[in-house]
Amino acid sequence: MVGLSIGEKHFIQGGIAQDLRSDGRKRLTIRPIYVETGVISQANGSARVRMGATDVIACVKAELGRPNALQPDKGKVVVNVDCSPTAAPMFEGRGGEELSAELSVALQRCLLGGKSGSGAGIDLSSLVVVEGKICWDLYIDGLVVSSDGNLLDALGAAIKAALSNTGIPKVNVAAGASGDEQPEVDVSDEEFLQFDTSRVPVIVTLTKVGRHYIVDATSEEESQMCLAVSISINRQGHICGLTKRGGAGLDPSIILDMISVAKTVSEQLINTLDSHIAAAEAGEEES
Repeated sequence: MVGLSIGEKHFIQGGIAQDLRSDGRKRLTIRPIYVETGVISQANGSARVRMGATDVIACVKAELGRPNALQPDKGKVVVNVDCSPTAAPMFEGRGGEELSAELSVALQRCLLGGKSGSGAGIDLSSLVVVEGKICWDLYIDGLVVSSDGNLLDALGAAIKAALSNTGIPKVNVAAGASGDEQPEVDVSDEEFLQFDTSRVPVIVTLTKVGRHYIVDATSEEESQMCLAVSISINRQGHICGLTKRGGAGLDPSIILDMISVAKTVSEQLINTLDSHIAAAEAGEEES
């Protein structure tokens, strides 16, 4: 936790109440974003995202596997987050492990929706090579390099950028396999299919401090929150997932208002992120 004096707490809370935060932003303004793609050459796709002093890396590794027997027409996605002990003092020891597990579960829920797969931001059916026999397993790993609040949103942005940078190898399936036989496949080292990110959402976290809520909260602002609601929304305006932190209750009407605000902020975030991703990809091609 961030240690603040009573005066500092009043300053943060008072600034939010007056729509003038301690770093000069309004309540619904995000910090400047920096995006770099292709940062890990061994991965199928990778990206680094900085939002203020929060710095995260996401990488995607694709491996051939076998579909789940209960979902033979879908591939699999596994999300794992690691919080570097050097990112913040609270990440040392079990504190980092607990937060890593919490972020992993939240990202999985925001990207893949419910257990049924409804609302999923990643089309799992597009990962199937041969129904019931072969599929792509996507392992998405996130690393928190430096933390100054709003980790979930930053990781969500990094994952979207990494998926935009991801190439899935083209697979040729040999004919002739029948029944339960596992077909032979030839995985290309030269031909890659660009991963479709049109439905991949961004995450907008609304942090409630006092009577107001803010976006892209810093660590100091998060230390004063009573609750936070994270909503993942894609370009089509579809809600892919929703998670809540904090013990305070929420009136349903406030949740609906939060969703409306999150949709507006998500449009700005998606446009900003897409332009940064395009610029990063162009710079990567030139180099």
